[in-house]
Amino acid sequence: MTGTLVLAGTPIGDVADAPPRLAAELAAAEVIAAEDTRRLRRLTQALGVHTTGRVVSYFEGNESARTPELVEALAGGARVLLVTDAGMPSVSDPGYRLVAAAVERDIKVTAVPGPSAVLTALAVSGLPVDRFCFEGFLPRKAGERLARLRDAAAERRTLVYFEAPHRLDDTLAAMAEAFGADRRAAVCRELTKTYEEVKRGPLKDLAAWAAEGVRGEITIVVEGAPEPGPQELGAEELVRRVRAREEAGERRKEAIAAVAAEAGLPKREVFDAVVAAKNAPHQGPSESKGII
Repeated sequence: MTGTLVLAGTPIGDVADAPPRLAAELAAAEVIAAEDTRRLRRLTQALGVHTTGRVVSYFEGNESARTPELVEALAGGARVLLVTDAGMPSVSDPGYRLVAAAVERDIKVTAVPGPSAVLTALAVSGLPVDRFCFEGFLPRKAGERLARLRDAAAERRTLVYFEAPHRLDDTLAAMAEAFGADRRAAVCRELTKTYEEVKRGPLKDLAAWAAEGVRGEITIVVEGAPEPGPQELGAEELVRRVRAREEAGERRKEAIAAVAAEAGLPKREVFDAVVAAKNAPHQGPSESKGII
């Protein structure tokens, strides 16, 4: 029988947040793969756990080389525990390669849920949390960073980023340029730690604040793009919304009325957009059929 890969979430700051299962898994694991073995040692001491399993390092620099070794241990029946410095392995941390390799070999993968900087920052940000997307770390080069941000400028879900403290001011300035200076955001620093701080405000103000220098672990939460107003919805978007409702089973008349109400427009304007799309030149049979 094959073994089990256990992804263990570790505290992002306060060690008291460690779930009881983490201590049990640390004590029972036959192999512990740790991003930083020194931090692992401090964690086990703080939890009062005595480990008996073999401890190996597993970090960005040796992840590719060490993955086959760990997969073979799993294939041989071992229970392998993967821990990173803070939070859940594979979320902007080592782990994805090992999980993918284990799944490829049909090896069981499970997790010990733990504290999450992404969810904690979202919860305390004061920004909408019903829909969000996690963007991880941005590119270090200024041009690439700005290009990535511009790609996300129209995203209506709340955005979550990780950033190093020494790049925070440049990143916030780039966000203000790409998203707009008045877009709301929250910079969450040292979450769950003694000097926890959440700074909220428009991106331009946060960029000015960060220019003075900021320390600690940083998570940035940015408000999504606003919904377009009546003047911003073009004919193509109106037609797309009507088509989506028709495909969901609505009659065209009702779909047009509903889209007009959503957009704050006269029904005739939406109807005209649909008719124009149907009669547009250079449109293939399948495309026109999908529109009307």
